[in-house]
Amino acid sequence: MAKYLVETYYTCTFKVNHYLDKVDETELKNLEKRDDGKFEILDVKLDNRKTKSLDPKNNKIIESKKVDIITEPNPQTVTKENVITNINKVHDTSGKRFGMPDRRKGYIQKATIGDHKVYLHTGEYEDGKIGEIFIDTSKEGELVKALMNNFAIAISLGLQYGVPLDEFISAFVGTKFEPSGKVQGNDRILSASSILDYIFRELAISYQNREDLAHTPAIGVNDQVDNENQNLEDQNQLLKIVKDITSKGFVRNNYKKNLVDLSDVKISLKGKK
Repeated sequence: MAKYLVETYYTCTFKVNHYLDKVDETELKNLEKRDDGKFEILDVKLDNRKTKSLDPKNNKIIESKKVDIITEPNPQTVTKENVITNINKVHDTSGKRFGMPDRRKGYIQKATIGDHKVYLHTGEYEDGKIGEIFIDTSKEGELVKALMNNFAIAISLGLQYGVPLDEFISAFVGTKFEPSGKVQGNDRILSASSILDYIFRELAISYQNREDLAHTPAIGVNDQVDNENQNLEDQNQLLKIVKDITSKGFVRNNYKKNLVDLSDVKISLKGKK
């Protein structure tokens, strides 16, 4: 026999999008009755949870603290069932590790801080989001190398369990310890107060477009594109293909800078007879 009853109370905030041919008082009054709208969940808040004892001799009620649960936008038809489904998805994905694909994209950045060489390796999911890092250093003892390797593993596990990269950037950018000083080999970072400061500045610039953490302007930011509207659809399709097959961190946002126009190149393919 069950001895306890757990009651959970949620508040779900979402916006509803309706498409109307015209706007008048009649349409607006009947808008809530329509079921053809699409909604986007903004957040799901766990307001309260009560545990009641089913034992008649024990009338204690235990209340838990409030916890905010934020969901990602998910457009669906407005129904109570869909709201409940999205709430359940939040609980199903919490604490779940999203493993990296066996064959993944990424890049390697070599830089020198003082007299110390630092190699940053990254791994990306299929959508371009970073999911792992590796850190190799030179002129360091076995203890420091082991600590850096295990630190990279800890960061990678955090990313795969859903910790936002912004949290790591806020925590480690600005940390100060040796080696530090002038940075060579990186086109966006000229100096760093530590290896961790350099690494997370690099990740912030490459994956979060954090230009405030860069020391030099992005390549091509101020370039004026003359024929911007010409062949726009073809360019967008080409850029999408490039983004799908290249590392987001490697090219950053400079896709146009890294593209090579082969439209005028003619290739003659001759088959074997």
